[in-house]
Amino acid sequence: MRCLPSLDDVDVAGKKVLIRADLNVPMKNGIVTDATRIKRFAPTVDNLVKRGATVVIMTHLGRPQGEANPHYSTQPIALGLSEVLGRHVTFLSDCVGPISELGVDKLAVGSVAMLENVRFHRGETGNSRNFALRLSVHGDIYVNDAFSCAHRAHASTHAIAQLMPSHAGPSLLAEVQALETALATPKRPAAALVGGAKVSSKIDVLRNLSSKVDYLIIGGGMANTFLAATGIDVGRSLHEPGLLSVAQSIMATAEKSGCKIVLPVDVMVANEFSATAPHHISDVAQIEPLQMALDSGPVSVAMIIDILKSCKTLLWNGPLGAFELEPFAAATNAVARAAAALTRSGGLITVAGGGDTVAALNGAGVADDFTYISTAGGAFLEWLEGRPLPGIEILKSNHKQRLGA
Repeated sequence: MRCLPSLDDVDVAGKKVLIRADLNVPMKNGIVTDATRIKRFAPTVDNLVKRGATVVIMTHLGRPQGEANPHYSTQPIALGLSEVLGRHVTFLSDCVGPISELGVDKLAVGSVAMLENVRFHRGETGNSRNFALRLSVHGDIYVNDAFSCAHRAHASTHAIAQLMPSHAGPSLLAEVQALETALATPKRPAAALVGGAKVSSKIDVLRNLSSKVDYLIIGGGMANTFLAATGIDVGRSLHEPGLLSVAQSIMATAEKSGCKIVLPVDVMVANEFSATAPHHISDVAQIEPLQMALDSGPVSVAMIIDILKSCKTLLWNGPLGAFELEPFAAATNAVARAAAALTRSGGLITVAGGGDTVAALNGAGVADDFTYISTAGGAFLEWLEGRPLPGIEILKSNHKQRLGA
């Protein structure tokens, strides 16, 4: 991205590169249980080492509340990265002070080291300039390769970037490019599919997207709130009666922007939230008082797929129904597979993110077919809301100053 300083053009030979990664991986009994983030990050380290750099890695793990806690030590992550890289990664048992400073000083050119959890010190989440100074002595160049942490103004993502030559890492750049492709400069027509339980958790996302895309497809529990806002009785379906006016305002904004709101026209209903409960398809206007809408129906699915066939870009966040229960995963699975097929044929750019979204696409067996899958969580949602991300903004600002803009 032109507005972000890439690491590609920097001569790193013989230099220490201090890189902020997000290796906040799932752990059990001190063992990494899902190495996806480690595997995604490893090529960045490998590339830097091949270019003659010494790599010093910062990351957090969990929320240790500014106290050293062995349960949140990054040592197992260093071991996991060693396995993926096929080279030794030195673990340093603190991230600032004599232990880390001496350890980094002893590193041979081309070595890789991992610092202890940066959140063992309160200065990290406090965005302390002093703590950032103590971190900065470990490198000649700072690199932020943790888009998923860019929505936090922390010392290792924000304050430090004001103290050292700062660059965006390849993973961060890839994430920004994918999101800008889907939202800032999408190929049109563009659609956004937003699902999930509650409108309240995604008000700003819906408001922002309603002025950015051509179709806003709403599913999950939040679709029930929109249906209720149009005067439909949704029975015992999960919805938020207090947010009907908000849903109406989002629909009004969409209409002014030329964005078509797409709601279910039929739904899968049941009297209980249970995988074994009797269920059937109902027109949305015929939901009975004791029934709950738990998934979009086949007519709605066909309508969504027809829309996607006319689109060039799809941004997906959230399932269409209660996909965690097999009977109510049908709509999510069918639309996901159709979107994947359109992506494989080259007709659709698909960008998806959010924990439930990734789980749903994995469940449908199509995650690998989407153009880009974000694992950024909170940062992904804040981007969708249109909020500036501190970790990105500081890199942009530094880059502009460097260029004399």
